[in-house]
Amino acid sequence: MTRRECFGLLDRVFPMGKNGLREAPPECFQCPDRTECLRAAMETQEGIRMREETVNRAAKSGMLSRLQRWSKKKELHRQANQRKRGKRV
Repeated sequence: MTRRECFGLLDRVFPMGKNGLREAPPECFQCPDRTECLRAAMETQEGIRMREETVNRAAKSGMLSRLQRWSKKKELHRQANQRKRGKRV
């Protein structure tokens, strides 16, 4: 089974939209691998970084407590370090 060349590339399958939010392009909705592809994109270094930014934005808006933010950032940092060492998360 061959996958498209865009498989798991965060900026191709979940690019930043005009309104400053990430959104899946319309052509991705027709792809049978869309769910697996987006999950793979979120496991990349860029995906982990994006999730860290989301945690930071939620903290600034008061939606996360300090302890929750610390816990989430620690988990994302651990995943990023494992990814750098070549281990799957």
